[in-house]
Amino acid sequence: MAYCAGEFSQISEKEALITDINGISVGIFLINGKVYAVRNACPHKLAPICKGTVCGTMIPSNPSEFVFGLEGKVLKCPWHGWEFSLETGDALFGISNRKVKTYPAEVKDGMIYIEMGQF
Repeated sequence: MAYCAGEFSQISEKEALITDINGISVGIFLINGKVYAVRNACPHKLAPICKGTVCGTMIPSNPSEFVFGLEGKVLKCPWHGWEFSLETGDALFGISNRKVKTYPAEVKDGMIYIEMGQF
């Protein structure tokens, strides 16, 4: 079931619009023109992850190389720095098998809709 989460004009690049949908805190991000929705709870210690930063990170590379990548695709927890894919919710680089819950999001007629299933 899709829930209306607010007006598209309320979102700014890289800063979450945090809203409550049926008692669940959800952060909505606008990154490079695409809308993402993430449950606002880090699976590590339940930190308000959507208050963290959207950034890139160091990616696996050859020995003695430092390669930065994934710019705008990493959500970094504000409490302990754990990094998750903004697109899939997966923890990056084997730190954990836990995931941040993500939801499909779309914009229709200037409004943001989040697909959260049924309650």
